Amino acid sequence: MKIPYVNIAKQYATERKDLLSKIDRTLSSGNWIGGDEIQKFEKKISKLCKTKYCVALNSGTDALTLGLHLLGVRRGDEVITPPNSFIASTAVILHLGAKPIFVDVKDDQNINEKEIEKKITRKTKVIMPVHLTGRMCSMDKIMNISRKYKIPVIEDGAQSILSKYKGKMSGSWGDIGCFSTHPLKNLNASGDGGFLTTNNKRTYEIIKNLRSHGMEENRNNVKSFGYVSRMDAIQATILNFRIDNLRSIIKRRRENVNIYLKNLNLDNVFFPNEKKSEFNTYHTFVVQVDRRDELKKFLEKNGVGSAIHYPIPIHLQDCSKNLGYKKKSFPITENQSKRIISLPINQYLKEKEIIYISNLINKFYK
Repeated sequence: MKIPYVNIAKQYATERKDLLSKIDRTLSSGNWIGGDEIQKFEKKISKLCKTKYCVALNSGTDALTLGLHLLGVRRGDEVITPPNSFIASTAVILHLGAKPIFVDVKDDQNINEKEIEKKITRKTKVIMPVHLTGRMCSMDKIMNISRKYKIPVIEDGAQSILSKYKGKMSGSWGDIGCFSTHPLKNLNASGDGGFLTTNNKRTYEIIKNLRSHGMEENRNNVKSFGYVSRMDAIQATILNFRIDNLRSIIKRRRENVNIYLKNLNLDNVFFPNEKKSEFNTYHTFVVQVDRRDELKKFLEKNGVGSAIHYPIPIHLQDCSKNLGYKKKSFPITENQSKRIISLPINQYLKEKEIIYISNLINKFYK
């Protein structure tokens, strides 16, 4: 049995006929930059995330960069964030000349909100929690800290479209929510893409202007020195098609998790259970195990793909040498990085395939 970790090819095969006709319509219209497809996508996202505004952008990374910039992050400032995210979360802070101030995580891999206040200084400009794996952080407590110290919050929701915490959507808690539509995400384009959510009209208007060279309604009037951060109309067309299936995709992934949990021997596999306050969308299904690298090779030998998100924490990467962190700076993150493994969770898995993977893992530890 061959079970790939992801199956984008299968997704395209099921969509090909209907999707190509929509792409052809967009290309035939001649509106390849901006236009109706972008506006339609932004309206759909605002409705899904229950925010007033959405700005379609060319990546989740640019969403974070523009969001931090708009909240005033400049050279010498500090941004509080966890050290176990994808590298882009920290890179955007450094690109603005600011410094990432890392906070260790909890058993569920999300930032430990109880440690945030200890890291706040007069230089702290933004708190940036990351909703890793599709599981949201404890946003009520984080927002209490935000209000207490008058420090704005950006949610890095790259992995958490439609996730909820205490009934409230990802991207609707903080001042700004930032999302990715990279091909591996639950809501995926066929290339890079992203978007930003907010309830602040001024934030919406400024970022909407900045994303396209700072130009206003025509190319002749430039309001500010902007960037090229806009989403292409073709990617918006693909997303508008796929967004209608998003809830069913998440439903299937949640069902797959339940099949795993019924068949895995949880004496050998740690998985943080979903709390009543959470609705997790499982961008990834990450478990924690002993002898992780051996298990990964064993699965591969038996035809099962897997991944590790992420084997080297950001503070221990070569690019972070000048940040002043070292080994044992964040013991929980570092311990998890040696034990985490992402198992296949995509919506095209069959129940018998999940049972096969579970039995392999049980056999390995037996």
